[in-house]
Amino acid sequence: MGKRVVVVGATGAVGENFISILQQRDFPISKIKFVASARSAGRKVAFKGREYTIEGLSDTTFDDGWDIALFSIPKAMSRKFSPIAASKGCIVVDNSNAFRMEADVPLVVPEVNGDDVTKASRGIIANPNCSTIGMVVAVNPLHKAKTVKRLVITTMQSVSGVGLKAIEELKAESAAVLAGKPYTRSIFPHQMAFNVLPQIPQSDAFDANGYTSEEMKLLHETRKIMHADSIRVTMTCTRVPVIYCHSEAVNIEFEKSCTPDEARAILSKAPGVTVLDDVSQQQYPLATDIAGQDDTFVGRIRQDESLDGNRGINLWLVSDNLRKGAALNAVQIAETLVAKGL
Repeated sequence: MGKRVVVVGATGAVGENFISILQQRDFPISKIKFVASARSAGRKVAFKGREYTIEGLSDTTFDDGWDIALFSIPKAMSRKFSPIAASKGCIVVDNSNAFRMEADVPLVVPEVNGDDVTKASRGIIANPNCSTIGMVVAVNPLHKAKTVKRLVITTMQSVSGVGLKAIEELKAESAAVLAGKPYTRSIFPHQMAFNVLPQIPQSDAFDANGYTSEEMKLLHETRKIMHADSIRVTMTCTRVPVIYCHSEAVNIEFEKSCTPDEARAILSKAPGVTVLDDVSQQQYPLATDIAGQDDTFVGRIRQDESLDGNRGINLWLVSDNLRKGAALNAVQIAETLVAKGL
């Protein structure tokens, strides 16, 4: 039986991916509507051969009986409207960070902790941060086999994680820099073109410990999703002048010995993971190749020579931040709800 689905934030980068992925995966839908901010109301969107008019988000959006709402709107708006939707019997899958660390809201990556969807007592399920999702899909199967002790993560995150306007700013600024012309930016605090910014989000102040909120998300979300509070995590998150896909260099310290061949064997069987690792042929994951793909791609798997007993592995992973890092994971959560009869 089809579900009655609301796509909230339908005109944003993630919202556009919600629409395409729901169609690509043939999610069972009996009724659907598309919602966005008041300024986007009235715009048209195509879905499965039909044209729909986008509605403005309001307190009455969820009044007429809906089963699942996929949210991709700012945190403050999600805090307001998610409980409203849930109070009317609609299960919310929220892409913001409004509820991620609340004890009674499950934070779900279906390949890792899909059963947690049954714990959504408030009718809200949180979609994790984009850089967390791609990483835990690869790290969790290694943890199950070898017990992860510590993670050292450096992310290289694309500008699409900021939104459509950030993509346009990078393109325009790149053209201006190449032409030797001045450019007045509005999204990033420093030149993004041909540069690397070690601050995400670009608008937030650093925490008292010197870390950014993005970096602290990696720590807390990893532990919650993997049900592994003892894992130690340290991280540096950077923004790079790439349009799509987040890349991450991950160093893993295990409790047990783990060789590169063992890691490859484990990852090759893991759901949602593709191993692309043949350095003799210069084969490894690249953002330009992975954009539009659903899996987390892993390569450059090698021993950490600084640890005794083969207890460390270095790897390189790339995932599409708008797909698996956001919209796809949310749709997979919705699919898990359907599979469990919820």
